[in-house]
Order: sequence, then structure tokens, then C-alpha cells
Amino acid sequence: MKVGAHVSAAGGIFNAPGNAAKIGCETFQVFSRSPQGGPAPKLTPEVLANFRSEMKKHFFTSFFIHAPYYINYASTTPRIRYGSISIIRDELERGTLLGAAGVVTHLGSTKDAGPKVGFHKTWRGIQRVLDGYKGTTQLFLEGSAGAGDQVGSSFEQLAALIKNIESAAKYKGKVDVCLDMCHLFAAGYDLRKPADVNATLKKFDQIVGLKRLKLIHGNDSKFGLGEHRDRHEHIGKGKIGLPGFTTLMRHPKLKHVNVVIETPWDNLYAKDVALLQKIRK
Repeated sequence: MKVGAHVSAAGGIFNAPGNAAKIGCETFQVFSRSPQGGPAPKLTPEVLANFRSEMKKHFFTSFFIHAPYYINYASTTPRIRYGSISIIRDELERGTLLGAAGVVTHLGSTKDAGPKVGFHKTWRGIQRVLDGYKGTTQLFLEGSAGAGDQVGSSFEQLAALIKNIESAAKYKGKVDVCLDMCHLFAAGYDLRKPADVNATLKKFDQIVGLKRLKLIHGNDSKFGLGEHRDRHEHIGKGKIGLPGFTTLMRHPKLKHVNVVIETPWDNLYAKDVALLQKIRK
């Protein structure tokens, strides 16, 4: 298990490894394009060479890309739905050029389409993302907090998405899962005590499978259990608390899963990384 953080790529993605190293990361997550919209910066041969050089310089062997926030495969607006499909496919191709282990994508909301049609549009949209894709970067579906008809707030729905995506043989093994601790807690999965963490992970293993879990967003929660409010807090200072994180970081079945923080970006950010590394031991 490696511990890292979401870091800035301001000035060029080749600056991300250095930014991660400054706060003691062992791995990191980054946006390869603006999360709010606009064209992606070009990955020229010079940019790619500089990025690889910085990765080697700071001894990083893995990193992850987070997709933009506005992705919605279930949208009834063609521009949004097909734009989402195009952007995520482009992120996978960019990730392959950069050597990213995975692209993390939010799943969007079924608010306009309705739960049945919206769910169908979501898994079909992800299939369209994967059509003809031959790259090395994996697609990670991120579970949601469940606010506003968000897709993926339950283990059952994540499992159903994967089952439908993989209903054709050519999509087998093409998607995995990223779990955000704040999202889990907001969606109603208790993580406050060791027994709670163990029960939640056991349930995930039974329904989805721990083999699918490739990344954890290590975020505490500003709000309470099951409130469906996605507001991240510093480690141990939120409603989940330090015992839950300690159990997670030491869980024997999570040794292969990297943890990346997305806590508030202030003077405690680096301390969150250090704290998770400390309690892991």
C-alpha cells in the first residue's frame, strides 16, 4: 500500500511528480486537464519526456488521473453524454501515453433520465468509452455519496454496472473500482469503528469483490453517516475519525490498494499524508 495525494499540475503535468514529492507522497493523483472544462493540454514528445524524467527523479512508479467533474454518462443532453464518453476515452489514451495506472471517473446522475433509463445509459456509455481501446491505463469507477440521484452510491449498483458493462466478452476485466471513504460514509456505510470497517469491506467483497478495488480516496467526512453530503475533512478530524482510518490502513486484504487523499488543500494537507503513512505501520 502506497500513500499519496491529489496534487497540482499547474504549469504542466510534468510538475506533478515534484509537487507530490514535496509533501512526502509515495504515489499521487492528478488532473490531466482542467476539471471544469476546456481543451486538454497537448502531450507533446517534450512534455512526455519531461514527465517521465520527473517521475524517475522523484522515484515514483505509479500515479493516477482523475477525470473532470462534469462527466455524466446518463445525461439526456447529447452534447453532455457523448462529450463525457469522448473525454473519458481521451483520458485513457492520455493515461497510456503518460503511464498512469488508472483513470478515476465519477458516474454522473440519473436525475433527468430517471433511474432505469439513466442506469442503462450509464453502463452503455462506459461500453462506448471502451470500444476499441487497446491502452494500458485501467478505468476506475468511483462510488458516489448518493446525493441528487448520483449513480454508484451502493455496492449493489456498482456490481450491477460492472455486470452489465461486462455482459459482452470484449469488455471483461476492463473496469475496476475506486472507493472514497467520505462517499462511502455519506452513502450510509459505517467506517467509524474497526468492526464497522471490517463489516463494510466484507460486504464489498461479497457483492463486488475486493479484487476490483484498485484505489482508495482517503478522505474523512465533515458530515454524518448517511447524510449524502460529499464534504471532505482532514484525517481524524471528521465524522469517521482516526480509528476507522487506522483499521483501513492496516487491513491485511488492502495491502495491494493505494490510498490517495483529497482533503482540504491547506497547511494540514501534507500532514494528512504523513499521518496515514504513520498509522499504516
